[in-house]
Amino acid sequence: MSASAQALNPHAAHPTSLPALVRSMGRHRQLIAQMSKREIIGRYKGSALGLAWSFFNPVFMLTIYTFVFSEVFKSRWSGAGADQSKTQFAVVLFVGMIVLGLFTEVLDRAPGLIVGNANYVKKVVFPLELLPVIAMATTLFHSLVSLGVLLVAFLAFNGYLHWTAVFAPLVLLPLVILATGLAWILASLGVFLRDVGQTIGIFTTVLMFLSPVFYPVTAVPERFRAFIVANPLTFIIEQAREVLVWGHLPDFPGLTVYTLVALGVAWLGLAWFQRTRKGFADVL
Repeated sequence: MSASAQALNPHAAHPTSLPALVRSMGRHRQLIAQMSKREIIGRYKGSALGLAWSFFNPVFMLTIYTFVFSEVFKSRWSGAGADQSKTQFAVVLFVGMIVLGLFTEVLDRAPGLIVGNANYVKKVVFPLELLPVIAMATTLFHSLVSLGVLLVAFLAFNGYLHWTAVFAPLVLLPLVILATGLAWILASLGVFLRDVGQTIGIFTTVLMFLSPVFYPVTAVPERFRAFIVANPLTFIIEQAREVLVWGHLPDFPGLTVYTLVALGVAWLGLAWFQRTRKGFADVL
């Protein structure tokens, strides 16, 4: 059966391989771009500043972090050295918040992706597997805006940027793959188990406090440190700080292992989603 005929057959077996997904993304790249753009613009629809809020939100949050942690708490990041600047803690914290937000926003949205787009399931033949990809694209847009704000702030605070910042996309890539894989699983489960949406909200809140966002890993007592290190966000947060804040090269072997694991999770997530999607219409 040809690819076009298969696309028009709702009962056809859907491919579960990552290469097939990449080809599907290539064929539907305009659809992904249009729907991502619509979601990004729709988030600020009706507001006076419109899309400019995607820039002002991280600026506002970074300003608050800088004031609270440098002026109120007089906080310093342990192990940063004696030359740590007054605003360094806010910058370090903001890096963690960007990574955390990239991961948790996708997971928070995932359980409602299919339920919230039931018309795509019932009325038209639509590449449903792309909905988590679109959700990731919109989240990634806001994360990149926040990253741009961070770089401008770092330059303003310190008068320079570390050249190792060019590795930031490489550091974030495995987390993007992992989050998308988990989004496929949660999007499917959210159709059959509506409590998943509530549960994942609690999970991401807990994850925020169990990630080294507000504190360094070294501040955690030894007997609990293994749990923090096992957190999938810990390694990426630490690596993002290495390349953006401290000016060190990333851990390439560690990133390679993380990427391989993330690809495995993504493949399992896609396979689960494709095998369970036939039941979506019956439930919705």
